[in-house]
Amino acid sequence: MDMQLIEKNINEIIASLEKEVMAIVTDETIDKQFTNTHLKPLASTKKILLNALDSIQMVERLYKEDLEKLKSE
Repeated sequence: MDMQLIEKNINEIIASLEKEVMAIVTDETIDKQFTNTHLKPLASTKKILLNALDSIQMVERLYKEDLEKLKSE
């Protein structure tokens, strides 16, 4: 598994989400309720991506540990 590619792609998506958040936050033409409504899915999506990245990293770490165990047997 190419962890660098996975991390790079997830970080690019997160950066895009953060740009979208900043665009909404700095838009003075929209009201607070509209802003909050639009920020919730963006924040949730970011959290989901970060959790997914953590899970993928854990799977990769466990895989490498299992490989090391097999090599030492």
